Amino acid sequence: MIRIDSVTKRYPDGTVAVDRLSLEIPDRSITVLVGPSGCGKTTTLRMINRMVEPSEGTILLDGVDTRQQPVDTLRRSMGYVIQNAGLFQHRTIVDNIATVPRLLGWSKDRARGRARELMERVGLDPSLAKRYPYQLSGGQQQRVGVARALAADPPVLLMDEPFSAVDPVVRKGLQDELLRIQGELGKTIVFVTHDIDEAVKLGTMVAVLRTGGRMAQFAPPAELLSDPADAFVEDFLGADRGIRRLSFFSSAGLDLLTAPIVAVDASAEQIAARGTDDVPYLLVTDVDGRPLGWGEPRDVTAGSVDAGRLLPYGRPFVAGTDSLRAALDCAVLSPTGWAVAVDAGGRAAGVVSQQAIAEAIRGAHAEGRTAAPGAAKSVKTSKAAR
Repeated sequence: MIRIDSVTKRYPDGTVAVDRLSLEIPDRSITVLVGPSGCGKTTTLRMINRMVEPSEGTILLDGVDTRQQPVDTLRRSMGYVIQNAGLFQHRTIVDNIATVPRLLGWSKDRARGRARELMERVGLDPSLAKRYPYQLSGGQQQRVGVARALAADPPVLLMDEPFSAVDPVVRKGLQDELLRIQGELGKTIVFVTHDIDEAVKLGTMVAVLRTGGRMAQFAPPAELLSDPADAFVEDFLGADRGIRRLSFFSSAGLDLLTAPIVAVDASAEQIAARGTDDVPYLLVTDVDGRPLGWGEPRDVTAGSVDAGRLLPYGRPFVAGTDSLRAALDCAVLSPTGWAVAVDAGGRAAGVVSQQAIAEAIRGAHAEGRTAAPGAAKSVKTSKAAR
């Protein structure tokens, strides 16, 4: 565990970047520091590995004051990932990743072997090993940065806005990759971001800091969204925090309808049997059960479906795995107002209306209100559900 105890950072000109901050960072979790510019997020992170020395207070790593270790030894015991990866431009990808193991005295072959192993773990093609950073995309470079930080298998990983310089699609992929890697390795990760959505998605615990480096609230994401400590936290979370909170309610309880689903090669009798007064459309699938689009019953004829006349089905959600937020988003994006649920293989599992999703949301909130104190933490679904 990392314990930050009444830590202050005061610069010679009198500027206070962090003010009497106390924080316990649990092992094998992702703790996210978030807040507005000037709240001391990066300064706090850098004090953990002594890139910045505290003016007052102590930082303990597994009960030992970090100042009792040589600074180089401390830093090599922690992985460090920054924005834009910070790679050595004159070194190949494999040698970038092998940097810390080589500094620790590993042989070149052993260090490069570890580097290649980590390239696979972070989703990098082995063919990139002999390329240089400028030959990679921004997202690939960030993956290299993560691999380099993991190379010596450090128990602690410090990440300073590592994904902020890439586009939203790549950023989501990197976030998902980090969650996957964390699920496998169980590191103690301290992650700095200015993006509350990123904090809610990644964090096991989230620390919201005020300008001047003071703690505003430290809580699991679900608790943060449901019960902000004060007006500052509520304002920082934004007007759509209710939508974000739906990320912590599972879609497993949704009542999916299968009657409106019809295969593209269905017979007239099968199509007639699939009609329902509750759903004004039929969801047409291919012969393997994967959704193709929505069709009005009169346009869906036996053995012949004009794909050009089908309405798009929008983006599906994975039944029981994705959250109510994902299901609601799918329903809103659907031109029919109905969300399509699929199984893990992408086959249609059922459809659900906006009204049914709204009822599930009301039920989830009611359950949360009647739960015992502290149960807000229990509504948090798996990270994959976000």
